[in-house]
Amino acid sequence: MEKERKKFQKPKPETESNNLYDISCLFFQKGIMGSFLLISIFSLLLRVSVSLHSYSGAGSPPKFGDFEAQRHWMEITTNLPIKDWYFNTTNNDLSYWGLDYPPLTAYQSYFHGLILKYFDPNSVSLFSSRGYETHFGKLLMRWTVLSSDLLIFFPAVLYFIFVYHGGNRSGGDKSDVAWHMAVILINPCLILIDHGHFQYNCISLGLTLGAVAAVLSRKNLLACVLFCLSLNHKQMSAYYAPAFFSHLFGSCLRRKNPPLEVLKLGLAVLGTFAIVWWPYLHSRDAFFGVLSRLAPFERGIYEDYVANFWCSTSILIKWKRLFTTHSLRFVSLVATILTFLPSMIQQILAPSSKGFLYGLLNSSFAFYLFSFQVHEKSILLPLLPATLLAMELPGVHSMLLMLCALLSMFPLLCRDKLVVPYMALYASSILLYLAPSGRRQIKKHLSRPMITFSIVMIQFLCSLIFHIIYLTIRPPEKYPYLFEAMIMNFCFSHLLGFTVYTNVKQWMLPRQFTSGDKEKKLN
Repeated sequence: MEKERKKFQKPKPETESNNLYDISCLFFQKGIMGSFLLISIFSLLLRVSVSLHSYSGAGSPPKFGDFEAQRHWMEITTNLPIKDWYFNTTNNDLSYWGLDYPPLTAYQSYFHGLILKYFDPNSVSLFSSRGYETHFGKLLMRWTVLSSDLLIFFPAVLYFIFVYHGGNRSGGDKSDVAWHMAVILINPCLILIDHGHFQYNCISLGLTLGAVAAVLSRKNLLACVLFCLSLNHKQMSAYYAPAFFSHLFGSCLRRKNPPLEVLKLGLAVLGTFAIVWWPYLHSRDAFFGVLSRLAPFERGIYEDYVANFWCSTSILIKWKRLFTTHSLRFVSLVATILTFLPSMIQQILAPSSKGFLYGLLNSSFAFYLFSFQVHEKSILLPLLPATLLAMELPGVHSMLLMLCALLSMFPLLCRDKLVVPYMALYASSILLYLAPSGRRQIKKHLSRPMITFSIVMIQFLCSLIFHIIYLTIRPPEKYPYLFEAMIMNFCFSHLLGFTVYTNVKQWMLPRQFTSGDKEKKLN
């Protein structure tokens, strides 16, 4: 019997080593790589089109906006020694867009700053470049975002599609795979924020997506390194930390030597952090000085009008007036933990690939809805796993979530004068979900078509009314932010309902998928 077992097990490593090769051949044979190239070119053209419009703080002195913040970080990092990047000095006034992201963002700013310094030295000259808005300077800045997207986010999407659909030996239906690529790449919220408003979310989200794909392909050490890099680019990537921790920990518990597996992952995490933070590990003051810049508690529990619990309920409960910052920090921490805890427990008890993707969605929703200091742009974090789950979630829910997320950012994008690209991408998002593959996803999960249709029409009509009101009617002088508050409460109610739904879906997974995952366990 033992000899027979050995004979049966010997070919297994060879099959696993050839697995990626077989899948890649399958993808080429089915023309999926060609589809990826075409979709990538189209999504790149969309990004370029949006980048031709305005941006955050355009022509608005004295502090301008996020565009100026990113340019200023390039100015600081290319002109000052690394020890001064995060500290108030005569040459670095932290009150003027001081660095408040982890060191990897600073290194990225330095690299991009070198490019700007080579082609347009005036754009990053110390002090004199503040508010620099020449056509060539803006063109260079836009190019840095486009190149970051192409070099990091696009390959990460291909890696994920390769792993996710490659798990199916048939490679999946070509049109469905292409549709899934399009949903991830043509994320209207990400395009509008990065290439309109102006940020580099494509880097942190691309690194996270690479880590997700590594987890699905069971390369846990690589996943740890990539996710740590994402955390060190933007601290908001911590929205995904509960999902990564619970899934990897639950997976380690099912190995032959759990303590050793946990130790290996721990060393990968510590090693990555040590390399990124190395310039600031020479002294306690330097380390905590940088760390203090990453937690801007003085800004309050929320910023502007964001569709989360604290902002939506502030109409009835004046949180900022009634409670101290310290007490709000504690309450928001407890509320966030209690919201993502069920998702963590499920993955520790029964880790699975689909459960992990749902865990990413649920933990990021928990942070968005209940954590301290949330911005409108933070909705990008739940949207990433939502697009990854586009083949699993009911198509109607995916579409409504995307449209709700767009609406929640509408006031911000109006201030940036990005209404035209917003409307264009809003329409393209609807068309994408009404494409043949999108319609199949909607029909596949429809149990009560008339009820679902009614819900969609009510949501769409309400959204249309909010858009028209916000653009055409002036709010009462007594309540200047009335329309923002209405939009935020409408979006919050939908996002809260969606969070409850996806948590229930995750807890239903063990009965449906755990048995299949057990067969794929590593020794």
